[in-house]
Amino acid sequence: MGTGKILIYTGDGHGKSPAAIGRAVQAAAVGKRVVLIQFLKSKGLGESALLRRMEPEIKIFRFEKSDENFAQLSDEKKRDEISNIRNGLNFAKKVLTTGECDLLILDEVLGLVENSILTVDELKALLDYRDETDVIMTGVKLQEEVCRLADEVSKIETLKCEV
Repeated sequence: MGTGKILIYTGDGHGKSPAAIGRAVQAAAVGKRVVLIQFLKSKGLGESALLRRMEPEIKIFRFEKSDENFAQLSDEKKRDEISNIRNGLNFAKKVLTTGECDLLILDEVLGLVENSILTVDELKALLDYRDETDVIMTGVKLQEEVCRLADEVSKIETLKCEV
C-alpha cells in the first residue's frame, strides 16, 4: 500500500473537477508533476488551450473517442468506449507504477464504479500502486467502500439559500 494521500471530491454540486484542477495548479506551481486522466467527460478538457500551455507540469489524457455522453451511447458504442476506458485505467496503473507524477487526478472515476465499468476491488488495487503519489478522484456518487479508501473527502453540493 502506498503512502500518497487519496483525496475525493464528490457530491451533486458543480465544481468537483475545477477543484481538482485547482489542486493541480497548486502542485505544478511548486514544481510537482501532475497527470490528469478524464473519464466519462464527452469532449472533456483535453482540447483546452489554457491547460495545454501548462504542459509538461500538468498533462491531460482522455482515452474515450466519443463526443457523446456515455449514458446516451448505443450498447455497441458503450462496449467500444469501455475498452477505451480500460486503456485509460491501464495507463493510470503505469503512471502510478513508474512514479511518473506527484499528483494523479482520476476525473470522474467514481462514475466508472457507479456504471459498473470498474469494481471497487479494481479501484483499490489500482490505488495500491500509488507509492508516494497523491491521487485525487472525482465523481457524483461515492460508495461507502470507496469512501473508506480516502484520507480526505470533500462533498460539493448545490444549496438554495432563502433570501
